[in-house]
Amino acid sequence: MFFGETAETLAAGGDALTDRVADTLRTWAGHARERGVAAIFEAAQLAGMGKRVLSWQGGERLMTDLAHMTQLLGDTAHREGFGLAALRDWLRTQRSEGGGESERNRRLDSDAAAVQIMTVWVSKGLQFPIVYLPFAFNRYVPEPDLVLFHDEGVRCLQVGGPDPAVTRAGRAEAAADDSRLTYVAMTRAQSQVVAWWAPSNDEPNGGLSRLLRGRGAPARPRCPDDDALARLRAWEAAGGPTLEESVILPAAPVPTHDVPDGLAARHFHRSIDTAWRRTSYSGLLRAAEDDGHAGVSSEPEVVELDDESTDIAVIAAAQGADVPSPMASLPTGAAFGSLVHAVLETADPLAADLPAELLAEVRRHAARWPVEVSAEELAGALLPMHDSPLGPLAPGVTLRQIGLADRLCELDFEFPMAGGDLRGGEFARLADVGALLDAHLPADDPMAGYADRLSTGLLGRQPLRGYLSGSVDVVLRIGGRFVVVDYKTNWLGTGDEPLTAADYGRDRMAEAMLHSDYPLQALLYSVVLHRFLSWRLPNYDPATHLGGVMYLFVRGMCGVQTPVVDGHPAGVFSWKPPAALVIATSALLDQGAA
Repeated sequence: MFFGETAETLAAGGDALTDRVADTLRTWAGHARERGVAAIFEAAQLAGMGKRVLSWQGGERLMTDLAHMTQLLGDTAHREGFGLAALRDWLRTQRSEGGGESERNRRLDSDAAAVQIMTVWVSKGLQFPIVYLPFAFNRYVPEPDLVLFHDEGVRCLQVGGPDPAVTRAGRAEAAADDSRLTYVAMTRAQSQVVAWWAPSNDEPNGGLSRLLRGRGAPARPRCPDDDALARLRAWEAAGGPTLEESVILPAAPVPTHDVPDGLAARHFHRSIDTAWRRTSYSGLLRAAEDDGHAGVSSEPEVVELDDESTDIAVIAAAQGADVPSPMASLPTGAAFGSLVHAVLETADPLAADLPAELLAEVRRHAARWPVEVSAEELAGALLPMHDSPLGPLAPGVTLRQIGLADRLCELDFEFPMAGGDLRGGEFARLADVGALLDAHLPADDPMAGYADRLSTGLLGRQPLRGYLSGSVDVVLRIGGRFVVVDYKTNWLGTGDEPLTAADYGRDRMAEAMLHSDYPLQALLYSVVLHRFLSWRLPNYDPATHLGGVMYLFVRGMCGVQTPVVDGHPAGVFSWKPPAALVIATSALLDQGAA
């Protein structure tokens, strides 16, 4: 089967043939390790297996089974992480256990005897012994916004609003097209046509119904059932169809049972554990902003990234940094932020033609996140940020120099917090995180003041129990260190003044960070990176490998002209929480105590 050899050729081939087969098997084993089980099937096909098997009696059945087995083995290897030896053992176990799971049901080797479902358009030029037309008797005619019709042989599209004459012409042409399609459908049959007719609101518009009324006869609003049946009988008498009336049988009676005595509805006496929830950074903030009513909740799976804030009381802009923002004229809002995130996630900064790469990605993602800006304008505005300096956490480096091989985009995470599913007992709150910030951050740290906000009010009382989920925009590997990066499209401008790099100085960005609770997000994402590296990186050392957090306010990143003050470029807020703080926060989330 796999090699095309027979008993005679095997006997005659000797050691040379054995060595050749062994080399092929080793090659196929390498394919399986590198590309999966399907690669073996593909290699065997290229070696002529398909042609040989299909030439045998029952070969189509055998090829279908081989393809089915390849898929099952490939799915199992992917799901369970099995190698070839483990797959062999799994297959032996499945064969010995037997069973009738749906995945083991043999697939059809051919659909030649199956009913084929297709549109009338697709069926043009084809022939079938028997054709079934279940919907030819009616046609829904919507009220069109645009009417397509012909005027003296010229194809026209009516876009100037309702016009009764044009609407009638368009409907007449559509009805004629439907009649022609009905003719095409009925003439596909070589031996028999089975068509259905039933009274309905849309019945007068159907092609079969127009045939029923006679050629050229205009459609009437409604055909009484008795009249329709009489016309069908007359059509049958004239040598037309053979009628089979569908009789609707009465519903079978449902057996009733006597209700046993002593039954009553069960009362719910348990208390709902409202502290347990599946939440995220944004979910913690929303819970603190509501009216305090607790409830078991779950975060939405897909949300827009609303980075925009209009009520930030920012400090004055830096002087002498009035480089115009490349995004000064671009819109704001959640959809715009989501589009920018999506483009930056998938665009390859090492592309030979980065402007073309950004343009292609903008066009691809704009279908999901439409905004009122041209793809060319947005792609052009995103280009300068790739040449902007990244500041002290990545000295001398720009985004253009960090390829996809050194990026971990959209690091999704979900992990249980202290307390798990157990009721009662003590569990951590955000105020405990505030205490850790106060203990580990020096007084001159730009985020030191955030400890007070976490330690008080509704935000501080938020429980850290249940599951924490989210997604880190990107992790960059820079010189052996790993940096958490979050893209922000916040507008930090003042009034109607033109947006410039001065609006994204370090002090103003720090104010925006504190206002929007970004320090909490940065710390939680640092914990995520810490846990990820501890699982994946050999000889991991938090003090060595944790490279800090960069918040890229993309509207302030102006390329090579970006102003740099005291080593901090506009638009890039760098913060390096101490490794001890990250480790203590991770322990707090995991154990309820630092």
